Amino acid sequence: MRRSVPLVLAGTLLAAALLSGPASAGAATNTARPVTTPTALLARLEPLWRAVTSGDLSLASPLFFPRVPYVSMKTGEIPAPASDYAHRLWALFQLDLATYHRALAHGAAPRLVAVRAVAADVAWIPPGTCENRVGYWHLGEVRLEFRRQRALWSVGVFSLISWAGRWYVVHLGPNPRPAPVGTLDHLVRGPGVAGAGGC
Repeated sequence: MRRSVPLVLAGTLLAAALLSGPASAGAATNTARPVTTPTALLARLEPLWRAVTSGDLSLASPLFFPRVPYVSMKTGEIPAPASDYAHRLWALFQLDLATYHRALAHGAAPRLVAVRAVAADVAWIPPGTCENRVGYWHLGEVRLEFRRQRALWSVGVFSLISWAGRWYVVHLGPNPRPAPVGTLDHLVRGPGVAGAGGC
């Protein structure tokens, strides 16, 4: 069963300190392919799960794609990339995290048991495509598998991209979407279906 929980786009952005990331990671360092084993992904995304269950955005902000690389990638490709980062990308992440928290953190505490992805779907996105002037690795539709009591459930992380050999969340919920509301990515009973294309 697919479930979407909307949350109206509103509220203020966090302080600029939460928006900042690696300030000087050059494009030459970005060709390193991130490790995509289940163990590595579980370790990498476990703080995101803690943010979902606690509702604490500060736990998730280090896993969100940093502002400085985003602006570097998008400069000359889209208008006002810094504004796009703050008012679209980061704003939607905040809404999605709040929506995931409202949907998942109730009743018996859910326990993350696995992070599943299709390693063969890891794709190199070359410079000059997808409105980016810097290349990066992309991985779509990663599944967070969790148990509530004895039942296995899963929910998606829509899109990860790399910077300097590390995975970052760039879209938690689906992208694009018809309206700027927080949205769950395929919350289902069971493991769900991992793997997707895109950039």
